[in-house]
Amino acid sequence: MQRFKTRFPLFPCLGAALHLLAGPVSAHPQPAEEQEPESVNLETVEVEGRAADLLGVADSASQGQVGQPEFKYRPLSRVGELVEVVPGAVATQHSGSGKANQFFLRGFNLDHGTDFNATLDGVPMNLRTHAHGQGYLDLNSIIPELVDKVDYGKGPYYAEQGDFASAGYAQFHTFHRLAEGIAKFTGGEYDYYRGVLANSNHLGRGDLLYAGEVAFFEGPWKQPEESGKYNGMIRYTIDEEDFGLSVNGKAYRSNWIATNQIPKRDVQAGLLDLYGTMDPSDGGKTDRYSLSGNVWSKGDGYKNQLNLYALYYDLDLYSNFTGYLDDPVNGDQLNQHERRVVAGGEGEQTWFNRVLGFDMDNSVGFQVRYDNISNLTLNHTVNRRFLASISVDDVDETSLSFYFKNQTHWLSWFRSIAGLRSDTFFFDVTDKLHPQDSGSQTSSMVSPKLSLVFGPWAETEFFLNFGYGFHSNDARGVTNHYDPLDPTMPVKGAPGLAKQRGAEGGLRTQYIPGLVSTLAVWYLHSDSELVFLGDAGTTEPTGQSERYGVEWTNYYKPNDWLTLDADFAFTSAHYQDVPHSESDIPNSVGQVIGAGVVALLPYDFFATARVRYFGHVPLNETGTAYMGDTTLVNLGAGYQYQKLKFEVDVFNLFDSKANDIAYYYESRYPQNAAAAEGIMIHPVMPRQVRATITLNF
Repeated sequence: MQRFKTRFPLFPCLGAALHLLAGPVSAHPQPAEEQEPESVNLETVEVEGRAADLLGVADSASQGQVGQPEFKYRPLSRVGELVEVVPGAVATQHSGSGKANQFFLRGFNLDHGTDFNATLDGVPMNLRTHAHGQGYLDLNSIIPELVDKVDYGKGPYYAEQGDFASAGYAQFHTFHRLAEGIAKFTGGEYDYYRGVLANSNHLGRGDLLYAGEVAFFEGPWKQPEESGKYNGMIRYTIDEEDFGLSVNGKAYRSNWIATNQIPKRDVQAGLLDLYGTMDPSDGGKTDRYSLSGNVWSKGDGYKNQLNLYALYYDLDLYSNFTGYLDDPVNGDQLNQHERRVVAGGEGEQTWFNRVLGFDMDNSVGFQVRYDNISNLTLNHTVNRRFLASISVDDVDETSLSFYFKNQTHWLSWFRSIAGLRSDTFFFDVTDKLHPQDSGSQTSSMVSPKLSLVFGPWAETEFFLNFGYGFHSNDARGVTNHYDPLDPTMPVKGAPGLAKQRGAEGGLRTQYIPGLVSTLAVWYLHSDSELVFLGDAGTTEPTGQSERYGVEWTNYYKPNDWLTLDADFAFTSAHYQDVPHSESDIPNSVGQVIGAGVVALLPYDFFATARVRYFGHVPLNETGTAYMGDTTLVNLGAGYQYQKLKFEVDVFNLFDSKANDIAYYYESRYPQNAAAAEGIMIHPVMPRQVRATITLNF
């Protein structure tokens, strides 16, 4: 399922502003070693678990960094759960394991990625104008053992963050080198098998890292998943005191059979098993190959970096979400297909200065991206056999962005971070079935940002953040003039960029030794939420919306062997300009709690436990249907013997039958049944035990 949200665009005029703002930064540069620690650069922080000391570094209470030790012992049933290291984020699944996860954060059903931006070693993971969903975010190409750290933030307050980042962002960074080689094998119930092999060697001035991963899974479903995943990575890095360079190659392939959401009424009536399917031929296959390079340098009073990337991606996806609702004879299976090439880059230059007696950092940056998408199709199929085309498009989409950011230390206890960002998108669509929907559009927007930081006093900082943000809309919705299901019916094209504005107040404290706590109260307004439905090829207006909430995070390390964390997020999400009784935003998660403990025990034993709860999820605007609460408990334990590690993970310890996700819409199943509106459910995985052996060499 997907939602493509769009909002009203603004026209930018940033070039002259950048020139004027960047002009005075040449006054009295300070040595880089004196200035750089004061710049807001999370990458300079050495991280074990969550970054313990971000006082004077982070721009907001909801910005942070997580290192490999935080998720080294965290039981992961799927790669998408890496996102859950971001406090308040939830990753679920309504389909097969090869498909992108459903993500939830700050009252957004991020569907497969809209309003949440992710990168891997500087390469964008979100895919614009995707066959299945705008901003589609598939994290299956990440090998968790190779993730060194994750930088994250929430809200539209950061000048360097643009498309899809209004709810939040996560930047995944892999290791430059490994302390030891890794040979790892995992086996578990439902025919789960996974192997990882990784190593690095010193080569010339740098290090060469190489890794591979294979995984297979049948799952608990009545129709076995038969999934296969293949990942490969090679990386060469030079990391010197004042210069660095890396070249990265990554390859990913996956295939699977999917069990999608099914009518709850049919499960209750015994017509479908809880792990059953309406269409056993659903599923897909996908490929992603990328090549990227990054170079950086620093000197007295400056630092800079340049990142370039290119990637190839394709997808064939088969889904039947409604059974026999639209076609009582053949069923409603849809095929979504695309093939794309993406090329782009970004660069940033920062100067460290002292101007009029104030320490000041000034950064200017650019980002450019080009997506060439061919054979972007939506077909009606039965058992993966073609019946008819609904839409066939070729799309060229280009974005060009510039930003300026200034950080000034006005007093020993007060600093400001001001930013200005300009984004321009060029959409070009060739509709092969309905030429009247072909066309070109340009959309632009200027987004100001401001953060005020006070303190620290008693190891505590206070933050005020304000900013405008956006996400792009599906290009087909921008140039759309007619309903593809009824070419005689005119429809209004959506704006290319969707405007949002937000604010946040919060604090970060380290007053209690070993404990890092943050508290954030936030607000986010969307001018409009025009939803482009890729499953139907049409645009659905939903009006203005607002979301607000509170987040409280805690990370406590009282000693070297014990770590505890507990995060709480509470959100209210409503449409505006409608009666209050019809204002609930479907699939907005109102409550999220995540907590865990890791204990490094005597004699090289270790144990971990985690609980994840999310609830208060309305499924329709009137609030008459709810998903129900979901609580999962995972356990892990192991033993390290020299270079061998043995561990056992238990997922869903209490064998919950709760929903992983649910929807509310009309469907028809079985074939001879009457169409009916109701709750569609996809359960969490039943209890599973997996055992892992790891050899370091």
